[in-house]
Amino acid sequence: MSQKDNKGITVKKGDDFSEWYTQVLQKAELIDYSPVSGCYILRPSAYHIWESVQQFFDKLIKADGVKNAYFPLFIPENLLTKEKQHVEGFAPEVAWVTHGGNTHLQERLAVRPTSETIMYDSYAKWIRSHKDLPLRLNQWCNVVRWEFKHPVPFLRSREFLWQEGHTCFATPEEADAEAERILGFYERVFRELYAIPVLKGKKSSQEKFAGADYTLSVEAFLPNGKAIQGATSHHLGQNFSKAFNISFTDQQGKASYAYQNSWGISTRSIGIMILMHGDDKGLVIPPRVAEKQVVIVPILFDDSKKKVLSEVQKIKENLEKLGFRVHVDDREEYSPGWKFNEWEVKGVPVRIELGPKDLEKKKAVAVRRDTGEKKAISLAKISKEIPSLLDTIQNDLLQKAEKFLKSSIVSVSTLKEAEQAFKQGKLVSASWCGSKECEESFKEKTGAKSLNSPLVNGKVSGNCFACKKKAVAQFYFGKSY
Repeated sequence: MSQKDNKGITVKKGDDFSEWYTQVLQKAELIDYSPVSGCYILRPSAYHIWESVQQFFDKLIKADGVKNAYFPLFIPENLLTKEKQHVEGFAPEVAWVTHGGNTHLQERLAVRPTSETIMYDSYAKWIRSHKDLPLRLNQWCNVVRWEFKHPVPFLRSREFLWQEGHTCFATPEEADAEAERILGFYERVFRELYAIPVLKGKKSSQEKFAGADYTLSVEAFLPNGKAIQGATSHHLGQNFSKAFNISFTDQQGKASYAYQNSWGISTRSIGIMILMHGDDKGLVIPPRVAEKQVVIVPILFDDSKKKVLSEVQKIKENLEKLGFRVHVDDREEYSPGWKFNEWEVKGVPVRIELGPKDLEKKKAVAVRRDTGEKKAISLAKISKEIPSLLDTIQNDLLQKAEKFLKSSIVSVSTLKEAEQAFKQGKLVSASWCGSKECEESFKEKTGAKSLNSPLVNGKVSGNCFACKKKAVAQFYFGKSY
C-alpha cells in the first residue's frame, strides 16, 4: 500500500453530510460493499462496536431475568399472515424463498423481517398455565427488509444485525412496566456507550409498530438537523396472543390471553454514533466502544529505535494490564505525520507519541482525538493519566451532545413557528391533538413527522399547534431518517 492510498476526508461534514459519511465509513475501514445492493460487510472495528453493545445490553437483560434463545431464519407464509396489521406493515419489505434447489416449495418462506410470528407459534405450545409466565426470551440475530430505493450503510440496509426480545405476561401492568424498563436500558446504551443523549417517549398511533397497542422509543437528534429512531420497545397487548392462541389458565382457573411485548436495538445505532460525533477529520469513537482505545506512534531513528520501542512496549503492557485496548504503530514505511492522519480518520480516542527527545525528558505526548488537545505526560504517570483521559473524553462527548440537543429543541405554538424552526435545523416541541389526519397534513406541509411524546408528560392544555383542535399531549417533531 502506498502513502497515497489513505488520504484524509476530502469534504467537510457541514458542507456535504452524505459524502462525508460515505468517506468516513470507507476510509475508517468500518464497512465494505458486498455484491448485493443494501447488504454491507461489517469490518472488525465496526463489529467490535456491535459486540460492545451486545455485551453491555446482554448483561442488563440477563440480570433482569431475560434468557437468550434462537429461532429459525425462515418463516412459513401462513404464520406471517396470522396477525393482519403486522403483515400489512411488513408485506412490502419481505424477501421470499420460493425454491429449494430446483424444487418449487409448496409454501413460500419469508426471510425473517422480524420474529414475532415464528416465535409466537412456539409460545402457544409452551404456555398453558399462569405458572408458565412470565416467558421472557431474547435473540441476537440478523433480519432482512427489502423494500427501499436508497440504502444507506447502518441507517437503512436490507440486512442488519439486532437483538429482539419477545415476552409474555399474565397482566397488562407487568407488560407495561417491562416495556418502560427496557426503554431505560436502551437509553443507557446510548448514553453510557455511545455518549449520546436521547428523547425517551411514546410514538404516535400512526408511527407505532404494526400490530402493537403502543410503541415506546428513544430518538436521537443529529448535527445535520435530522432526528433518528434509536431503539423501540413495543407493548403488543393481546393482539398477537389472540392471533396465535397464546392462552393460559389463571389462578382462578379461567382462560386468558397473554399480554406481550417486543423490543429491539440494531446496528443502526452505530450509524447514529458516527453521525453524532464524527468531524471534518473523520471518525470520533467514544472510548468505551473503540476497538483500539489508544494508539502509540513511536518516532523512530536508527540510533534510538531500540530504546524508544522498549519504552513503548512497557507503556503498552502496563495499559493492557489495566484492561485497555492498545495498538502500537511501528510501521517504518510510513511517516509519523501520515500515521497521525490515519488514526485520526479512524477515530482512535487517544494517540501517544514517543520519540528520542521525549524519552530524554522522560515524557510522552498524549493527543485527544475529540479536541486535538496535546498534553505532555510523565512516563511514570502514564498508567494513571491515560485511563483518566479516556474517561474525560467519554464524558466530554456526552456533555457536548447534551448541549447540542438542548439548544436544538424549540417550543412552538403555531405551524408557522414550526416551519421556521425546521428551516433552521431545529427539533420542535409542541402541544398536539394526536390525530392521524393532522399528522398526515403536517407531514405533507413540512416534511417533518412526530417523533415521540415524553413519558413524563405534564398536564397539557390549549390547542394543537397545527390544526387548533384540543391538544392531548406534548410531542417532539422533526425532519427524520
